[in-house]
Formats: sequence, C-alpha cells, structure tokens
Amino acid sequence: MKLYFSPGACSLSPRIVLNEAGIPFTAEQVDVRKKVTASGADFRTINPKGYVPALQLDDGKVLTEGAAIVQYIADLAPASNLAPAAGSFARYQLMEWLNYIAAEVHKGFSPLFMPGTSDDAKAAARTAVGNRLNYIEQQMAGHDYLMGSQFTVADAYLFTVLGWCGYVGMSLDDWPALKSYMARVGGRPAVQQALRDEGLVK
Repeated sequence: MKLYFSPGACSLSPRIVLNEAGIPFTAEQVDVRKKVTASGADFRTINPKGYVPALQLDDGKVLTEGAAIVQYIADLAPASNLAPAAGSFARYQLMEWLNYIAAEVHKGFSPLFMPGTSDDAKAAARTAVGNRLNYIEQQMAGHDYLMGSQFTVADAYLFTVLGWCGYVGMSLDDWPALKSYMARVGGRPAVQQALRDEGLVK
C-alpha cells in the first residue's frame, strides 16, 4: 500500500495507525498547494479532491478521507485492537469520536491556516476550537484514551489535530488532561516513528 501525505497534515493519523498495526507500506509526499507528488505526478489523478490523505491499495484502488482510511487499516489488523469489532456498539462510539474530531475540531482549525483570514475571524475560530476542547477534556476524565484504556484510531486522529495547536498560537495549558494525553500518545513507539518519518522530530 502507498500513503500519500504532507508532513504534519491530517495524513499523519493513518501513518500512525499503519505503524501501530504493523502493516508494511510506502509513502509519497504531496505538495498540497501545487497538487503534485514527489515523483511529479498530478495528485488529482490519484485523489480528485486534491488533498491528503489518500491510501492506494495493492490492487490500485484508492481510499480517501482519514476517518475511513484508519478504520480500514484497523480492520486489516484486528489483533491490534485499534478499533472495536464492526457492528458492535463500541464501534459506533468510535465512529462518533472520528466524526466529532473531523467535523468539529479538524475543520475548526481551517480558518487559522488560511491566508487572509481576518484577526476577528481567527479569534472566533480559536474560541470555537477551545469550546470543542473543553468537551473532550471533560470526556477524558479518568481515561488514558478516548475510548478508555485502549488506544484506538480515534486517538491517532485527535493527537494529529491537537498537534496543530502550537502552530496557531494555542496552548494546551488550559486543558491539563489533553496536555497529559498528548505526552502519553506522543510517547508511543509507533507515534514516535511516524513523527520521525515526517521530519517532525529528530
């Protein structure tokens, strides 16, 4: 399989999950502004949406959207316990978290990365993201991970998105449970490997 990625983008999440699952893969960097891969291909011929992540399977099929990709990977390696069994109530709780992270947290950062966003709009976006983090902070009480004691694909996604806080001038000091969570997840060997592979840590 091949993962198309951009360093530090949301494609970090499936890279972490692939590492956690122990599944061999190759990776190719994408210039998301120019829509060109490192090998010079037009990325839109791989993913017409034009953004990462995209996972190209061995048979040539391409899967996009991080929340779908990470569940696909988890189901390839059920022994890794990265996702509850399909059809179980816990699996729908996992999807609930993935949807919340994607729609409410991930997208909430978008105005903060867009050139030309006004200061007022950025302030409003930080407030909105902060409100979402308040909710997650409350839900994390007494838990090591989003689903309790077990690391899942939702944690790979949340870790990736929370990692953007430093780039947009938001400190996690106001969310001590999330700050501890980031250290806990960040210390996992599979996560450290993903960060090294993307040049985010030495």
